[in-house]
Amino acid sequence: MNLRFRFVKLGRVRWTSHRDVARMWERALRRARIPIAYTEGFSPRPKLSFGLALPTGCESLAEYVDVALASPVELAGLQARMTFLLPAGVDVTAVSTVPADSDSLQQDVTSCSWEIEVPTSSPDELRKAVERVLGADSLPLERERKGRREVDDLRPAVLALSTAGTADGRSLLIAELATRPRGVRPVELARLMGLELGLAKRTIQWIERDGSRSEPLAADPAFAAEAKDRAS
Repeated sequence: MNLRFRFVKLGRVRWTSHRDVARMWERALRRARIPIAYTEGFSPRPKLSFGLALPTGCESLAEYVDVALASPVELAGLQARMTFLLPAGVDVTAVSTVPADSDSLQQDVTSCSWEIEVPTSSPDELRKAVERVLGADSLPLERERKGRREVDDLRPAVLALSTAGTADGRSLLIAELATRPRGVRPVELARLMGLELGLAKRTIQWIERDGSRSEPLAADPAFAAEAKDRAS
């Protein structure tokens, strides 16, 4: 039996690395007395499997971790208990059981939706940059991989781009970016667009199968609203 937790990462905790978030979860699960399954061998480790790593400095409404259990647990009250034990800004918005033989989150997720603030560009400049990217046949970008510089065409990974405004007049870039064969980070999207982008927030992780798509686990609306209120 595995548990799947959905959680947010909002506010100052966005500067915490993916590895440190994993340590936070290990500590919180131990304090909650969750019967976690451990690996075998000389140095046993708790069997935790996180979804796609969130770039440091980005926020998220849709992060996930799968926890393998040594014995069943009661789900009632578990969301609130884990949120209490995790640092401010890391709130659990859903929990459910998943089959132990499920594919990993990193294998399942095919794309992510993002909301990205655009602090310096005018709406017209942003619109033209979106049209330029969507109209391009290719979007070459030089990246470093394993100490070597390589040029990748990122156009197939930019699935959708649009603009939106906020109540206080700020411009937002709405993007859907593929995660494979190689994903695109918001900072790379900024380089492609030739713009300075601000705070990026991952809003949805998508699993696509047989022409339909879904989230790994939908958020509980009440818990999600409370998490946003605490972060604001």
